[in-house]
Amino acid sequence: MKLKPHAMLLMMLAGWINRHQQDMIEYLKAENKILREKLGKKRLLLNDSQRRRLAILGKKLSRKALTEICEVFSPETILRWHRKLVAQKYDSSKHRGLGRPQISEELRSAIIHVAMKNRDWGYIRIQGQLKYLGFKVSTATIGKVLKKAGLEPQPDRRRKTSWKEFIHAHWESLTAVDFFTTEIYTMKGLTRYMVLVVIDYATRKVEIAGIMEQPYGDWMKQMAKNLTDPFCGFLRHKKYLIHDRDPLFTEAFIQMLKAGGIESVKSMPLAPNFSPFVERFIRSIKSECLDRMIIFGEAHLRYLISEYVQHYHTERAHQGLDNMLIEPPPQGTGKIVCQERLGGLLKFYRRAA
Repeated sequence: MKLKPHAMLLMMLAGWINRHQQDMIEYLKAENKILREKLGKKRLLLNDSQRRRLAILGKKLSRKALTEICEVFSPETILRWHRKLVAQKYDSSKHRGLGRPQISEELRSAIIHVAMKNRDWGYIRIQGQLKYLGFKVSTATIGKVLKKAGLEPQPDRRRKTSWKEFIHAHWESLTAVDFFTTEIYTMKGLTRYMVLVVIDYATRKVEIAGIMEQPYGDWMKQMAKNLTDPFCGFLRHKKYLIHDRDPLFTEAFIQMLKAGGIESVKSMPLAPNFSPFVERFIRSIKSECLDRMIIFGEAHLRYLISEYVQHYHTERAHQGLDNMLIEPPPQGTGKIVCQERLGGLLKFYRRAA
């Protein structure tokens, strides 16, 4: 078949363009090869924009064509850049949250506060209270928050009452009793005497219930009877008496208390700080008075304790009462004078009348 002149002209032109493009490609390949040789083993680092341009152009060519013309970067590298571009286009991770939205710190604090202040409230009741306050939260979330905060599950929280809660709920009705010992000189020589002291938690007032060389069951029973006397007993307006597990606090002693309307609260085993207020009084009377004296006879001991108790009630400031006196005596408007007890061992400053 004989070609027409214009068709033949077009074929010649296409062949020339193809040869021209091939020459350009060969030139660029040679130029890239020279640049590669100049760089040596140094890695050529591109920015994201440069990678994007090569990836877009490389995608238009086949893998075979890329293999023929690529001198600086491998075809796999250029195609990997292209795949990364596609993945970035459809990546919506920046618009996606991490699971269920976290509750606010205000709601978290409200859950813990309500649960701690109302230990007998279940999750549903806590949820109802929070709903009234404007918080929308599930019982499951409430349980997770309490568990993370170290609070026990609902049934245990309902059954248990902390010692701190017990004290606050019965503060005005609480008292404590304990023994302390001191060594005195008698006709028999150095003798140990035991002193029974009771303290009122609310007012910090103390009562020396008895002083005995060797307390026994009937004596303890009589002490309980004196303390619960309905007219002048130190415990007449109280409800609870805290004591340790000393065998001297016998069952007869506890029953006598119960007959007077006082419930015995026995300390836990190995709990030396169970009754801190009475322990603090014992430490004070010993360090401020008894340990600084040589005591001769029971009468001398009773006198020293009586003087200190007077000082403790009317002249000594107490940190637990905001540095106030328990029973402040009347004060004048004159000059400041010093009032002494036990030869200056105990001092108190006041204004004269």
